[in-house]
Amino acid sequence: MENYDYLIVGSGLYGSIFAREATDKGYKCLVIDKRDNVGGNIYTEKVEGINVHKYGAHIFHTNNQKVWDYITQYATFNRFTNSPVANYKGELYSLPFNMYTFNKMWGVVTPEEAAAKIEEQRKEIKGEPHNLEEQAISLVGRDIYEKLIKGYTEKQWGRDCKDLPSFIIKRLPVRLTFDNNYFNALYQGIPVGGYTKMIENILEGIEVRLNEDYLEKKHEYDAMATKVVYTGAIDAYFNYSLGNLEYRSVRFENEILDKPNFQGNAAVNYTDCETPWTRIIEHKWFEFGKDEYGNDLPKTIISREYSSEWNPGDEPYYPVNDEKNGVLYKKYRALADKEKNIIFGGRLGEYKYYDMDAVIASALHIAESELK
Repeated sequence: MENYDYLIVGSGLYGSIFAREATDKGYKCLVIDKRDNVGGNIYTEKVEGINVHKYGAHIFHTNNQKVWDYITQYATFNRFTNSPVANYKGELYSLPFNMYTFNKMWGVVTPEEAAAKIEEQRKEIKGEPHNLEEQAISLVGRDIYEKLIKGYTEKQWGRDCKDLPSFIIKRLPVRLTFDNNYFNALYQGIPVGGYTKMIENILEGIEVRLNEDYLEKKHEYDAMATKVVYTGAIDAYFNYSLGNLEYRSVRFENEILDKPNFQGNAAVNYTDCETPWTRIIEHKWFEFGKDEYGNDLPKTIISREYSSEWNPGDEPYYPVNDEKNGVLYKKYRALADKEKNIIFGGRLGEYKYYDMDAVIASALHIAESELK
C-alpha cells in the first residue's frame, strides 16, 4: 500500500536535498539508509571534541551562487582554505603547483624563471600524450611529475601511470603566483559543527529510517511509495547483471594522539611510492584546532588513507571513469531509462565523480523538473 509520494534511498547530500525540496512542496517522503547514520560519505562524528570526517576529507567549495545560497540556509560555514602540503621522502612542497613549489624544487625566484624551467622540461614529450605519464610531463615537466604526481597517482589508482588514460589529468593547476589556495572557488569552508549537523538540519521534520537495506527488501519498499529516488550504485540496483562497474575504495587508519599538533596542516599528501598511504588528514585543522566554544583542543586525531581496488562488500568511493567503464555504465543507463517511477541520482547512481556543489546543483535541478 502506497503511503508515501517519494521513497528516497540514501541520506547523503543528493537524497537529503531532494527529500527537503519535495517535503517543502507538500509531498510526503520517507528517507532510508543502510548505514546507522545520516549523511552518506560526508558524515562527521565528534570524537574528543573534534569533528572527524569518517569517510575522508570533505572541503566544500563552489563558484555557484545558487548552490551557496541554498546550502548556507542549513549551516554556517567557517573560512577554512584548503592548502595541502606534499611530502616527498621528507621534502615538503606546497600544493597546488605554485611559486612556493617551484622555488623549493628548482631554486627559481621569479615567475619568468619558473615558466622557462617548466617549458624546457615539457619538450620531452613530442606529439599527442598517450597516457597519464606523458600527459603530466607535457603539462608540468619531468621533475614535478616524478616527485609530486607519479607515486601519489599510482597509489590512488593502483595502476602504473603509463597504463592510465591521459584524460584523468586533462589539466593541472600551475600558478605562477605565491598562492597555495587549492580551490579556485569564490566560496569555501567547512560547516561549523560538522556535516552531520548540516544534514540533520536539511532533514528536519522528514521521516528517516536507518539500518534499512533497500535492495534486500526492494518489492516491499517499492510498494510503499509512488516514486523512488535511488542514490546507491547503479550496477547493484540491477544485481550486477551486466558485470561490475569499477570503483576505487579507501581504507582509513585512525589514531587519537595525546598531543595538540601532529603535522600542522589538515592534509599532507605522501607522494613517494614507498609510503603505503596516500595522505594523512589531521581533522582538527578543518576547524582551526578549536572546539565549538573557541577553546584549544588538547588532543588530535589523524587518519592515514590507503587507496585500494573496490570489491563487492567494500565501500565504493569514486568511479574509475575510463573508457571500459564508460561503455558499461551506458548499458546500465539504458536499463535505468526503461525503469518506471525511479530516479537515479548522485555519485553512485550516475557513476560520476561529483564534487559536493555539483551534487547539490544536480539534486536541485532534478527537484525543479520533477516537483511540479
